[in-house]
Amino acid sequence: MQQANEDWLARSRQAVWHPCTQMKRHESLPIVPVARGEGAWLIDFAGRRFLDGVSSWWVNLFGHANPRMNAALLEQMNTLEHVILAGFTHRPVVELSEQLGELTGLGHAFYGSDGASATEIALKMSFQYWQNSGQPAKTGFVSLQNSYHGETLGALSVTDVPLFSATYAPLLRQTERVMSPDWRLAEPGESAEAYALRAAAALETLFKVKAGELAAFIIEPLCQGAAGMAMYHPVYLQRARALCDEYGVHLIADEIAMGFGRTGTLFACEQAGIHADFICLSKGITGGYLPLSAVLTTDAIYAAFYHDDVTRGFLHSHSYTGNALACRAALEVLRIFRDDDVLAHNHSKAAAVAADFARLAAHPRVAHARQLGMIWAFEVIDAAPGFASRLFEAALTRGVLLRPVNNTVYLMPPYVVTIAELQQVFATLQALLDEGLR
Repeated sequence: MQQANEDWLARSRQAVWHPCTQMKRHESLPIVPVARGEGAWLIDFAGRRFLDGVSSWWVNLFGHANPRMNAALLEQMNTLEHVILAGFTHRPVVELSEQLGELTGLGHAFYGSDGASATEIALKMSFQYWQNSGQPAKTGFVSLQNSYHGETLGALSVTDVPLFSATYAPLLRQTERVMSPDWRLAEPGESAEAYALRAAAALETLFKVKAGELAAFIIEPLCQGAAGMAMYHPVYLQRARALCDEYGVHLIADEIAMGFGRTGTLFACEQAGIHADFICLSKGITGGYLPLSAVLTTDAIYAAFYHDDVTRGFLHSHSYTGNALACRAALEVLRIFRDDDVLAHNHSKAAAVAADFARLAAHPRVAHARQLGMIWAFEVIDAAPGFASRLFEAALTRGVLLRPVNNTVYLMPPYVVTIAELQQVFATLQALLDEGLR
């Protein structure tokens, strides 16, 4: 009922401080009241349906109200919901850690509650490793231009999105930035691979001068999400791995958004054939059901903390570290990947809609159309200020939930989306461009 929608909207505006939002904008920009979810769809209190084209902020993999996920959580809820992980353990956290170790080639998973927590954990672990190893000068961090790694203070220090970080600049530590391998920035006629190698050369230049002061280089593998789905050639990861080895700098792979199949492989680093020193996981890890993040690292790094002196241990904790319900959700996510051959089905879906996306890419207002796994993105070349909000509203009226980044339009749907539903989104975007939405 529309009245129910209005009631919930009014109550939300009065009581909820929504994230990443200038609340005053909601005097005109609609908040979408969601009554329930069903597969790839969100449904409001009036029964209107919206295709979840952003996987509810990139977290939902297998659809809303997924029966298998629901059953797994109900079973776990009737056994153990949570227990302190300091001095205790439980079956879901052990099994999940074992499986993540096998899948990543790393070990000893440490758990947090969200992606920013994972970034903080990895940064602190790298910093302390060098302290424990007798190299206290190695305290600095490097990240890419236009990078995003979360919004806690440590994560913001390695984030290069002024909208999020500028206000807090006095609170942040100084870190190094290197040129992004984003192929949209290549010179005319320069290939994505050649540009990636040029960007890697800039990284080497920095390492030659400052490696003795650097603890780690943190990077989003293959695609910088908040930079507008900035995709790059995997050769950059290969060179970054080799340079980190050569100059003694840790490589942190922030797979928070790109892990769990989003780029076409379970983890994006696989496409470069590398292992990082740390891998940060979150978002899709529980299929969008519960907050959870994990950081895995090498046995050599773990060993540097293993000591009789308690201060050499990693004295970091969260109240819900290794939450049993969240770990059980993550285990079910991994089971679904195995049982349903999810990666192969995703590849088939992407291939099936390639022609539809190519038609959209050929639109005269579209530039830099690109696709990686279950991500589709492009820029609208004549977008006016405020374009992202206008497209958000216009797409909602046609039953599609999208959240453009400036003039970048992207689609990151749940993996249960059908070919027909993907075609519907592309057709909706084609129509909006044809109508001159700017």
